[in-house]
Amino acid sequence: MSLKALVVDDDELMTATITEMMPNGWQADCYNKPELVPLDKKYHCAFVDMHLSGDLNINDGCEFIKVLKTNHPKLEVTAISGDLNQKTMELALESGAQRYLAKPLNQKYFVSILKQIESFHLLISTSQRSHNPLNKSWVGNSPAFLDVTKKIAQYKHEPGPLLIEGETGTGKEVAAKLLRSSDISPFVAINVAEVPESLFESEFFGHIKGAFTGANNNKMGLIEAADGGDLFIDEIEALPLTAQVKLLRFLQEQEIRRVGSPEVIKVNVRVIIATNKNLDEMVKNNEFREDLLWRINGKKLIIPPLRERKQDIEELTKQFLSELVPFKSISPEALNKLKQHTWPGNIRELRRTLEKIVSIAPLPIIRPEDIDNFVILSEPLFTGPDSELTLSAQLANVEKLIIERMLHQHKNIDIVGEKLDVSRSNLYKKIKEHDIKWKNN
Repeated sequence: MSLKALVVDDDELMTATITEMMPNGWQADCYNKPELVPLDKKYHCAFVDMHLSGDLNINDGCEFIKVLKTNHPKLEVTAISGDLNQKTMELALESGAQRYLAKPLNQKYFVSILKQIESFHLLISTSQRSHNPLNKSWVGNSPAFLDVTKKIAQYKHEPGPLLIEGETGTGKEVAAKLLRSSDISPFVAINVAEVPESLFESEFFGHIKGAFTGANNNKMGLIEAADGGDLFIDEIEALPLTAQVKLLRFLQEQEIRRVGSPEVIKVNVRVIIATNKNLDEMVKNNEFREDLLWRINGKKLIIPPLRERKQDIEELTKQFLSELVPFKSISPEALNKLKQHTWPGNIRELRRTLEKIVSIAPLPIIRPEDIDNFVILSEPLFTGPDSELTLSAQLANVEKLIIERMLHQHKNIDIVGEKLDVSRSNLYKKIKEHDIKWKNN
């Protein structure tokens, strides 16, 4: 991947220095006057001096950054200057720069910035390739999507542990795989909720033959299997408190001991942890160790829910349709209906909903009526508290509205009961309580 950086600085020695520091795969286009810069040309990033006229009293670099950002709003701009005046630095950020570097430039830090930018563009370009297995859910162009992708690029080559927070179905494991520092290094994933407490030590640390009843052979644990790479631990909130102590010890020491063995094994494993719970609240409720949270909470990646990145629903829908049934498309009206849904199950729910829709949609193009049986539009159920009603009365009103909408959409009590996880008899009881008028098909 060939990458280009724009460098604008009136000091020819500085432009020569930056050109010399460029890592492999990067090329610098240098200009000593802003008016010479071709604004129609695309760059992957830009470095702009704050005092292009040479006068430290004039921050003309800020004005050029504004011009750059107007023409290329998503361009990553770094302000550079030997002037460390706080007002100058704040003006640079207000103008649209993402960061401020002091002259003389630190080569190691300069190269690390370019690596982050390179990783970001590589992630974006890879997600747009139809053959890429990760693009099933890592697709989008919304500000929220781009922000989290930049964060992934930033953390990609950093040591762990890393914590990923996000609701169910947002793509936490996909993000973890994108965080891999190398495609050839091990990547081992485990969902804690699927591991019985009695097997935690054996699964994570391994065991030797005869360590316990049924241990007929030596077994390598998941941590040892991930040596030299990444271990992804999903649903960390399900880890029992007794096991949390052992995980914390490993994170601190980077060494393990198989069950039944006196031998200590040193490993080099970066741990990526994911949760869909509020771990701070769990600490307050004595459900999660505070010292473990401190240890894993240093570098955090928050995956936004789909309702906060509805701009991406179109790209995701087209991507899923191309995988499910390449010969089917979706009408703009049907797409708008998808955008109106709240998607509590996030990207996973969107994909599963599309799987159901394509199985019954009779035409090569999905219409609004094909959508109606599977999604609830996000009209507000609750517009605000009513001071004239008690809490129980207001909750009853919301419950009635939900049932009414579901019955209107599905017109079948068994389907509604299944979707709301309510028994048929209980649903009939609620219909009678709320005096809901309906016809069962």
